[in-house]
Amino acid sequence: MVVFFAYRNTTVIATPEIGQKIDSLNGVAVYYNGSVNHVKGRRVTKDGYNLGLKFQCVEFVKRYYYEHLNHKMPNSYGHAKDFFNPNIKDGKLNKQRNLIQYTNPSSSKPKVDDLLVYSGTIFNTYGHVSIISQVSDNSIEIIQQNPGPGGASRLQFNLKNENGLWKIENHQIMGWLRK
Repeated sequence: MVVFFAYRNTTVIATPEIGQKIDSLNGVAVYYNGSVNHVKGRRVTKDGYNLGLKFQCVEFVKRYYYEHLNHKMPNSYGHAKDFFNPNIKDGKLNKQRNLIQYTNPSSSKPKVDDLLVYSGTIFNTYGHVSIISQVSDNSIEIIQQNPGPGGASRLQFNLKNENGLWKIENHQIMGWLRK
C-alpha cells in the first residue's frame, strides 16, 4: 500500500491579545477585546471624563470624539443603543450627547466622523456604535471596536438615496450623530 501526503503552505493568523492595538483612525487606536461581553475596567480621562468600559465599542467612539473632535458628551454613561433617542426628530439636537441626531433614513447624507448607532440583538442586547470613516455616493465604511472575536475593525455598508432620503442598508442601524 502506498500513501501520499500533500502539504499546503498555509498562513496562521494569531488571535490578538485583549488590549492589543488592531487599527486606528486619525491617530485614535482601536483595541481588540475578544468576546463582546469582556470587561477590563473603566477608562477615565485625566480630567475625570468617563470614556466607558475598556475596549468596548462605546469606549472607542467616546475616546475618538474626545481626542479627535474635542467633544465631551453631557451624559457620559449608557449602552451603545442608548446613544440614539427615538423621540428626537431627524436633524435635531440630542441633548444627552450634545450632537445632532439623524434617523436612518435621513434627509442628511452621512459624513466622515459621524457616530453610527445600532439597535440591540438577541446576542447583544446593548447595541453597538461605530464611527464612519469613509463616505461615497453609494457606500460608507465604518471603523469599530469590539465587533466580537471574528469581527473586522472595518466594514462597508451600501448607501442609497431614494426620494431625497439617505439610507444605510443595515436593518440594525437606527441612525447617526454628528458634532
